[in-house]
Amino acid sequence: MELELGHGDGDRERILQVVQPGLIGLIDGTISTLAPIFAAAFLSGARAALLVGLAASLGAAISMGLSEALSDDGVLSGRGSSLARGILTGGATFIGGTFHTLPFLIPDIRTALEVAYVVVALELVAIAVVRQRFLRVPLSRSLIQVTLGGAVVAGVGVLIGHA
Repeated sequence: MELELGHGDGDRERILQVVQPGLIGLIDGTISTLAPIFAAAFLSGARAALLVGLAASLGAAISMGLSEALSDDGVLSGRGSSLARGILTGGATFIGGTFHTLPFLIPDIRTALEVAYVVVALELVAIAVVRQRFLRVPLSRSLIQVTLGGAVVAGVGVLIGHA
């Protein structure tokens, strides 16, 4: 069943309680980990990028999960269980940060970076598609927004990595 905003209380609740917390985590995990991963890759190589990426993903997942769980108990907002939202946001944050970390299992830094760039692009497209489907954000606008955000943060990592 396709969820569409504004077509019933059940759909609205699912968007508030599942889609939005998951999307927040996925966006944060994908974008916030780019700078430390790419900085580590350029400074120290694939192994460092892998370990920094895993640490950033885990740290961001814990932070985002706690932030979501502690920021709203769900009673006033109708956003549902704070524990469920926290787990969902934290899990999605970990997934978002981990996918583009895994290419750094490849010891050759050039190959690892090329694969990571493709993975990041696929992650950003997936985020844009989810935003289009559930939040009705036009795909072109969503692609521009998430790509711009990702590019800025990745650029910070590249600049610091070349310092």
